[in-house]
Order: sequence, then C-alpha cells, then structure tokens
Amino acid sequence: MAFIEIIKTIIYGVVEGITEWLPVSSTGHLILLNSLMPLNVSDGFWDMFLVVIQLGAVLAVVVHFWNRIWPFNTTVKTKSFIRYDVMNLWTKIIVACIPAAVVGIFLDDWIDAHLYNSTVVAIMLILVGIAFIIVENNNRNLPPCITNIRQITYRDALLIGLAQVVAAVFPGTSRSGATIIGGLMIGIERTVAAEFTFFMAIPVMLGASLLKVFKFGFAITGMEFLILIVGCLVAFGVSIVAIKFLLNYVKNHDFKVFGYYRIVLGFIVLLYFLIK
Repeated sequence: MAFIEIIKTIIYGVVEGITEWLPVSSTGHLILLNSLMPLNVSDGFWDMFLVVIQLGAVLAVVVHFWNRIWPFNTTVKTKSFIRYDVMNLWTKIIVACIPAAVVGIFLDDWIDAHLYNSTVVAIMLILVGIAFIIVENNNRNLPPCITNIRQITYRDALLIGLAQVVAAVFPGTSRSGATIIGGLMIGIERTVAAEFTFFMAIPVMLGASLLKVFKFGFAITGMEFLILIVGCLVAFGVSIVAIKFLLNYVKNHDFKVFGYYRIVLGFIVLLYFLIK
C-alpha cells in the first residue's frame, strides 16, 4: 500500500512540476488527478498537500534564477553589498503579491469549501483559454512596451497583482496564466511577463504553504511526511525542465497553444464528470 502511494505521489509531482509554470493550472490538474487517482490520505492533509507540493516548484525558480534574484553581493571586489536594482525588483514583486495575499488570508477557507471542485476548474480552464487567444490576437501586430523586467513600474506590478487575484479565488484559472495575461494586456513582452510571474511565485507560494501548514497543524504521520518530501522533490526536478522549456518556447511562439489546450481539456472535464 505504501509503495502504491509513493508511485502516485511521484505522478503528482510530475504533473505539478509541468503545470505550475505552463499557464494551464497546476491546482486544476491536481484536483482532476485526485478524482481519477486519489491519494489515500485525509481531506485535511490533501488540502495542505495541494499547496505545499508547490514549494518544490518554487525552489526550482530560486535555483534557476539565483544570480538574478539574490539581492546581496557576495564578492569582495564589489563596491556595494546591496544590489539595489534587485532590491527594487523585489519591492515591485511584493507590491504585486499584496492583493492575492489579502484575498488568501480572509477567504481561504470559503474558497476551499465552495470553489475547489471540478465544475469551477473546467469553466475556468475554458474561460482563461479563450482569454489567452483573444489577448494574443489583439497583441499580434503591437510591439511590446516593456522588454526588460526592470522597466516594470509599481503601477504595472499592481495591475499584474490584481490579475493574480482571479487565480487566487477560482481554481483552474492558473496563477501563471492570470499574471501572464495581465502582463500581456499592459504591453509586457512575453518572456518578461513569464519571468516576472516566476518571481512572483516565490513569496506567494511560500506564504500560501505556511498558511496551509499552520491550519493543518504539525501532527503529521511518517507516511504523510514522506509523501510531502517525495512530491516536492519530484516537482522540483520537473520544474527545472519546465521553466527552461517555457522561456525558450515563448521567445518564438505566442501563448495561444496553451489557450487551445485549456479549452479542449475544460470540455473533456465537463463531459467526464457529467457522464460520471
């Protein structure tokens, strides 16, 4: 039995690692996967696992972008210990995270109780997929206004943060999907929008994970602990590959393929649960 649960966890980690960074909704995929292949755990642990497994994906961002996000100089020859350009970037990231953080703190339990279901996931997969296609078509002949991440203003960061609120409320939206769409709508170049989304994930996921862990408590069994560790490690390894893939892909392609994927998957989900 324990071996089977670990195999399931590995599959969950692979799905999380791929879908966390591609704008197709990791939470939505995990909820759907749980309907097909549920882990043999309590409801409380599952709610916590669904969020905490994202820590592995976050660690992949930290490792991949370490030289760009660490705000302190570590070499002796540098004139200043603080990298002020990186500190400025982090300030904008925090500003972008505030709206979703407020929603998460006050509405987390209500969202879990009323919106974490297959119907909401399917509808949001379809709606956000359509949004990707519309936004990309509208931007087709428009050159981006922002081509470097340091050109993002505090106003831009706040607008992207407001887009992230949709993902915080409706599972199936995709946090990366909502923030990338928000970035594209205000004229941010695709690669820059993707990178800013990756950086935003660090405080968002750390905060969400801590919130879930404290709500669940620390009375965790050895098997549950093993499931968490395995899920996070697998998600970390797969995320490294997914991040590199997405950044290379959007250099020469738009996001419409993800929009079409979301629409098809959304209708499949609706049909599956309707027949079921």
